[in-house]
Amino acid sequence: MPHLAMYTFGVLKSALADPTPLTGEFYELGEAVYRTMGQQPGYLARAEAAEGDRGLLFGADWGAWGGFAVPTWYEKGRTVETTALAATLSLWTDQRSAFDAVYTGLHRDALNRRYDWFERSGHPNYVIWWVSDGAIPTWQDGVSRLEHLHDHGSAPHAFTFHHPFTSEGTPTRMKDIGPTSDPVR
Repeated sequence: MPHLAMYTFGVLKSALADPTPLTGEFYELGEAVYRTMGQQPGYLARAEAAEGDRGLLFGADWGAWGGFAVPTWYEKGRTVETTALAATLSLWTDQRSAFDAVYTGLHRDALNRRYDWFERSGHPNYVIWWVSDGAIPTWQDGVSRLEHLHDHGSAPHAFTFHHPFTSEGTPTRMKDIGPTSDPVR
């Protein structure tokens, strides 16, 4: 049975190493969000660096998830001291489970504060797509699909919760998701 892959990407207003209280709040809430997301129904896995070092993204060992990659529009730093981004790559059993995890609870609270931490841009900040059972998406897969979504809009290859597709590539609609329910795009 296919699984849903989700890649999220945002450019932070300040570097991850910034010692300000706002960055500290982002980390605290982010760590709690990761813990709760991992307990959500339908959650399968997420990319985690083998070392688990905070801020070490580009040089980390991501195992089967591949080398860390970012979209072409990311123009900030790439060192522990200068990196100013947040990205996730995860696997879910289905669209509804992923949607519910993103738009409820603690993650919803974080979304409500996203403009405290993230720059606004004309780029999408998440993309979802189907992968075959047992497949592990790579960071580069996520970047390629996010860039495809930006350039071409939703398609079976790269889509959003607002314009979803079945694993067979047929457009579909999720109940209770309408034009105002997808604030991230």
